[in-house]
Amino acid sequence: MATQPKHDVIIIGAGIIGLAIAHYVQQTGRKVTLVDRKGVAQEASLGNAGAFALADIFPLASPGIMRKAPKWLLDPLGPLSVRPQYALNIVPYLLKFFRASWPDQYRKSIVAQSALLDLSASEVDRMAQIPQIGNQIRTDGALHLYESEREFAASQSSWQARQEFGIEFEHLDATRLADLQPGLSNHIKRATFIPKWQTVNDPFEFAQTLWRMVQQDGGELIEQDVKAISKAGEVMLADGDMLSGKHVVVAAGAWSHQLAKQVGDHIPLESERGYNTTLPVEAFDLKRQLIFGEHGFVMTPLSTGIRVGGAVEFAGFDAAPNYKRSEIMLQKAKRFMPDLKTEQGTQWMGFRPSLPDTLPAIGKSAHTPNVSYAFGHGHLGLTQCFATGKLMAELIDGQTPSLDLTPFNPSRF
Repeated sequence: MATQPKHDVIIIGAGIIGLAIAHYVQQTGRKVTLVDRKGVAQEASLGNAGAFALADIFPLASPGIMRKAPKWLLDPLGPLSVRPQYALNIVPYLLKFFRASWPDQYRKSIVAQSALLDLSASEVDRMAQIPQIGNQIRTDGALHLYESEREFAASQSSWQARQEFGIEFEHLDATRLADLQPGLSNHIKRATFIPKWQTVNDPFEFAQTLWRMVQQDGGELIEQDVKAISKAGEVMLADGDMLSGKHVVVAAGAWSHQLAKQVGDHIPLESERGYNTTLPVEAFDLKRQLIFGEHGFVMTPLSTGIRVGGAVEFAGFDAAPNYKRSEIMLQKAKRFMPDLKTEQGTQWMGFRPSLPDTLPAIGKSAHTPNVSYAFGHGHLGLTQCFATGKLMAELIDGQTPSLDLTPFNPSRF
């Protein structure tokens, strides 16, 4: 076993969160070493929906979802499901999820999420001034689509809450909807447009661009699995080598809690398995991201194709993918867009890191002073990556964070 020379900042995880942290840390004059078992952006950052979802202020754990959950959980192909063989494993998480849905905690989560998204919006705007980043960001807006007047009416409280937090939107009539997205079926009765919603050309290429910037600024990548972190903050690699760093940041997505546990931090992270299919570009003339909230999926126009994905499945890491979920989403999309060509798609399944209250863990270890955490962003990893990068760089540099990190304290559970 060999101990490599002491590193400055070691970041475990080379997904979009780890890359953003690396970029921001470098701006403070520090040197970064990224460690990832598969390389750059090979997990959730490879196949996400590609949106800066800056209007998504609502936690998944909400009073509304708790009313829907029993029906969804009984449907193995519904928007939210738990594999029967995994049900006992997830009971502790679901109990915390249920507590997070109570009105008092729900409101606190919305306030905290909104603050993090405000910072995210500022940082996305700032990063967009860098040509190679800004050239990949599109502000086409997004459409929330509804199948009935009842469904639309049920959404109004959420739009009122968004208005309270300064989010712009427009409820559409049929003519305006047809202008913004031709080719929708008459199953769609109402829609709401978010004009400032942004997407990237392709999330994988976006991450690769950020990596090239980190690399140009002296960042290094070690492509190996991390087997352990000692209570002294040393990082053991699969080949037996030990990395010693002044600062260690765990940003390993859905696997992060396993490393945190080794230094005494028990963080109730679960993996939300998300599915998608990327169709050829010519499959449909999709103008902007479409959001089908009642069905738990979205459609995004990318430079590499049309991505149809979403849904939440709790089944752990080892269960085989159930691509029937992807097929169901395609069938629904075809119902709403009759001209959609559903052939020649590429299916994918990835692991989203999810905490019960939908807020990420951002902060220092309670047990090991030189270890910090930045994970658990769920569906908002891309959205919150730059804000997280800024906050972690401030923590490491000993600055006062731009945001009160109390709601994101890794020890809050």
